[in-house]
Amino acid sequence: MGVGDRFPLRRLPGWTWAGQVPTWRDARPGVIEAALKRALSRPSGNWFVLAASREILDNKPFGRTIAGVEVVAWRTPDGTLHAGPGECPHLGAPLCHAAVASGKLVCRWHGLAIGTRGVPGWDPFPAHDDGVLAWVRLDGQGGEEPLAAPVLARRPNPQTSLDAVFTGIGRCEPEDVIANRLDPWHGSWFHPYSFVGLRVVEEPGADPGDGAADVDRFVVEVAFRLTRRVGVPVRAAFSCPEPRTVVMEILEGEGAGSVVETHAVPLGVDDAGHPRTAVIEATVATSPRPGFALARRGAPLVRPAMRWAAARLWRDDLAYAARRHELRTTGRWPG
Repeated sequence: MGVGDRFPLRRLPGWTWAGQVPTWRDARPGVIEAALKRALSRPSGNWFVLAASREILDNKPFGRTIAGVEVVAWRTPDGTLHAGPGECPHLGAPLCHAAVASGKLVCRWHGLAIGTRGVPGWDPFPAHDDGVLAWVRLDGQGGEEPLAAPVLARRPNPQTSLDAVFTGIGRCEPEDVIANRLDPWHGSWFHPYSFVGLRVVEEPGADPGDGAADVDRFVVEVAFRLTRRVGVPVRAAFSCPEPRTVVMEILEGEGAGSVVETHAVPLGVDDAGHPRTAVIEATVATSPRPGFALARRGAPLVRPAMRWAAARLWRDDLAYAARRHELRTTGRWPG
């Protein structure tokens, strides 16, 4: 399947799921675990993805628990993102249910107004809006040397791209999500409704010390399935700029330069003590084709379809991550 032609669609060869070439010999656990170990060793600066930027509005706060910490975020009238503890310092009311008035959080229990500089007993968290995702820095939970801003991957020009953000929650830890993404060999087998003929053409070494940041990646050739017999072939690379993020970038083919950022965010534990992790995945698409400009103009209609495609994949991949977590925490993980 070529990836450099002007017409992006290709008729797929006759194919059956059971007739694929098995990939289990290539999907060596040592390679995956070494790539995971390198990813987990990279600095995050204590930054965690909070939500899609567009989820945080200027007329009401947004709340999420991250690493067991209640976080509230809101915007001042100039659109600037702010964040802080989710509990009111007076009597612990949930500030995610507060009102936003004149750029301040106003607690609905007793009317305490909290501005961007905080009040005694309540200090704001550093926050960052990269235009697609909102981030918060939690130094007590991250435990690393703080960075002034998150470690961000390269993205297409926002003036010529279209983004959509999917959020899903699974019973696992962030490393299980990252490990899933660092196993590209499962693509055509586990997601036959989306991928056909996936082939890994470049991989990092099995030594955890191998893999400089500029070469520590997996490169795959694959066709994104549109119908049973029609697909779009691409060459794509997977890499980890920081410990809780995997970025897929399309190198060649339709949408070259587009990226899919998968962010694994620890939430805390459920009532049974099981860990919960949010997958917050940003797809930032670009294309020079005239039809893409039309898609950008129809973004409110296109984004739900983009989120649906991500949700279908993550329905399976969160089960994969949960299974990995169960096996490794009960001493049954192979090897």
